[in-house]
Amino acid sequence: MISPSISRVPPELAFGAASLAAFTAAATLTYAGLSPGSQLFGHTIVAGRDPHEAALTYDDGPNDTATDQLLDLLAHHNAHATFFMIGRFVRQRPEIVRRVHAAGHLIGNHTQTHPWLSFQSSRVVREELRSCNEALEDAIGAPVHYLRPPHGARRPIVFRVAEELGLKLVQWNAMGFDWQSIGAERILAHVEKGRRRAQRHHAGANILLHDGHQQAIGADRRATVQATAQLLHRFRRDGTRTVTVDAWG
Repeated sequence: MISPSISRVPPELAFGAASLAAFTAAATLTYAGLSPGSQLFGHTIVAGRDPHEAALTYDDGPNDTATDQLLDLLAHHNAHATFFMIGRFVRQRPEIVRRVHAAGHLIGNHTQTHPWLSFQSSRVVREELRSCNEALEDAIGAPVHYLRPPHGARRPIVFRVAEELGLKLVQWNAMGFDWQSIGAERILAHVEKGRRRAQRHHAGANILLHDGHQQAIGADRRATVQATAQLLHRFRRDGTRTVTVDAWG
């Protein structure tokens, strides 16, 4: 028989243990829902295993001027990119979407209105993904197979709805932080830091940039275009191959 003095746990210690367990569970769920590399809720494409590959990906378009400038730049370098588009902007600028598709770039779903999906009901998640898919497919006349959740936020219902719609989730492992008001050189510095980290892990670089802004069409993305131009020159110089994310899954 265990002595009562040994078996009895002081209330403050019990409370502390419960608090620690709750904190650990919350931290795990936060990591699973927001960390770009997390696979805890379901399979997410990040990058391939070839450190000489890089995927240029652009979120929040289509956007007047910036998207067209990127198309010209990519064509000049015979490179292809992945564009994750917001459905409500697709409805406003379907002609830009069609140009992106006609140029051979990959187009993905970035939801209808750009919400944090990890905090939405299953009904809202389903409508956000379905409406964006519908807008894109109406514009290009072809199915869409890839989804980047806004802010990278996801939870199990996002994976279930994505699977119903035939969508694979995509994240990133290098980021330009170009939604901030920073110049091309700082964008490049952020991207190169991510590329070096990916290479140390023997992985390709999935580079997150923005050709638009979640709030409205018309965002100034000149710094992103300039940074892209310099990246493409660097890729040519160091032998990096550009791919679209469907090369990785």
